Amino acid sequence: MSHEVRWLPPARRDLKRLDPPVQRRIVEAVRHFGRTGEGDVVRLVQIAPPQYRLRVGDWRVRFTRDAEHGFIDVLRVLPREKAYRR
Repeated sequence: MSHEVRWLPPARRDLKRLDPPVQRRIVEAVRHFGRTGEGDVVRLVQIAPPQYRLRVGDWRVRFTRDAEHGFIDVLRVLPREKAYRR
């Protein structure tokens, strides 16, 4: 179940603002999920098209996935308290 991870511009900006050790942890967690499908992932309710979140400590990585074409598009990297606001 290998997926290619694509970081969209808002997610890149979010990631740039973090300390390097946190950046590495998040990038590795997303890569691991893309390779194996393992991680603390939940589908977010009442959002169309479907979005998911990957929990990495106090951080939440919001993404969409296209299983047909093998892509994971990372939308945002946010602290827990801001990750679920619209």
